Amino acid sequence: MKSFIQGILAGTAPSDHDTASREALERLSSHFNGDLPHDLRNFDKPFRQAAVLLPLVERDDGMTVLLTRRTDTLPEHPGQVAFPGGRVEIHDDGVLDAALRETEEEIGLPRYLVEPAGYLRPYLTITGYTVIPVVGFVDPDMPELVPDPTEVADIFEVPLEFLMNRDNHQTETREFRGRQVTYYVIPYE
Repeated sequence: MKSFIQGILAGTAPSDHDTASREALERLSSHFNGDLPHDLRNFDKPFRQAAVLLPLVERDDGMTVLLTRRTDTLPEHPGQVAFPGGRVEIHDDGVLDAALRETEEEIGLPRYLVEPAGYLRPYLTITGYTVIPVVGFVDPDMPELVPDPTEVADIFEVPLEFLMNRDNHQTETREFRGRQVTYYVIPYE
């Protein structure tokens, strides 16, 4: 599966994987391409650059995605399930460095345990960020992760297969800063 994901990101997916796996990874790419159904055309300030790590862990029973739940006290996106990551800072050596730094700060995952595989298309958020998702394979023998209590309330893994199954996808709408926004919800445990 790992070589297949690397192939998708490089545009040269190996031919020895089944069609369902190929479709799942193509959906992964399409879900994070900035096409959420909310309207950002009238956003009134410049977007800030951010980077997140889409951490994939190959387990005996399949590939999982490592996720966090943000604390309820954060000023932006409180309580949301998220990939580890954050703003690209001036001292970062690009998007990859920012994603790895933020991941290490937020959940204690050392960068040397992440094998970067590629990038997905930028994603624009309603709060004014252009987010670059960095896909990386995480060593499954990683030490126990410790969340930064000021930013992360929980760290957990979800099977990639579950996330890519469209039957598990829902959209919800709510008002945010005077406008209706629609977002994805994937209920899991």
